[in-house]
Amino acid sequence: MDIWRCGAIRAPLHSLLDGALSTCTVHWLPELGPGEFLADPFGWPAPEGGLHVFAERYDYRDRHGYIERYTLGADGRLLEARTVLRERWHLSYPQVFEGEGATWMLPEAHHSGGLTLYRGDLQLESWHAAVRIELDAVPVDATPLWHEDRWWLLYSPATSRATRFGHLHAAWARQLEGPWHPHPGNPVRIDRASARPGGTALNLGNRILLPVQDCTRTYGGATRPLWITRLDETGFAAECGAPLPLPVWAGRYRDGMHTLSACGDWTLIDVKRVDRTGRGWWYDLRRLLKPSA
Repeated sequence: MDIWRCGAIRAPLHSLLDGALSTCTVHWLPELGPGEFLADPFGWPAPEGGLHVFAERYDYRDRHGYIERYTLGADGRLLEARTVLRERWHLSYPQVFEGEGATWMLPEAHHSGGLTLYRGDLQLESWHAAVRIELDAVPVDATPLWHEDRWWLLYSPATSRATRFGHLHAAWARQLEGPWHPHPGNPVRIDRASARPGGTALNLGNRILLPVQDCTRTYGGATRPLWITRLDETGFAAECGAPLPLPVWAGRYRDGMHTLSACGDWTLIDVKRVDRTGRGWWYDLRRLLKPSA
């Protein structure tokens, strides 16, 4: 049973790729009770230099995730926590971004059979479904990027375990509501070590940085930087860096890392530990034996 924990670091993401991650101070979000965790953190600026952290909250008792917002002060201290988005289906990976005069959230929701873009209110406390995005496959961890005068989505297809963990697709659109055009080279990358998105895509000079998951050993076993050197309507090229080592500050959460997201001078991470007590099997059994309503 994987148990994740989220943290915030006061440093820009690109500055942490050359060993600096090990020397950083991490402001941890709270650990939850048995069988629960927070994962997939993404940030948005909060007043007075603080940070809103949007993350998946998950409970193994019902295997259902929803989105919570944790507000940190400029010193990293937790000020508030609240639920901001819940659906009948599982939600995770809540990317928050700005575009076309609004603030949007694009959560992972492949159990719904598709991908829905949500529009936020001014306080980022209420989100309503605004756009259903149609792609060449139901996506997992779809990651948005504005690049060369158009929107791009980078994602893994939910078709099979092999594609979820080892295929990367791309699609583009002139506007968020579409139409979306799948890349003719899909899958643009096949590699269990460096295909599934794992954080914020950033334009850095003449390259795009896409954090990706290394799932060769286990799901979310490590995070790698994927440097995309070509992304256009007909071509794709990328080179992958080495997995980022887990520093000593991860403590007992040393079994993996699968999110690396950027928010200005803040970087968000999550790390995991594996609970081998058998509690997860007990939760599954209780859920199977629970009488139907």
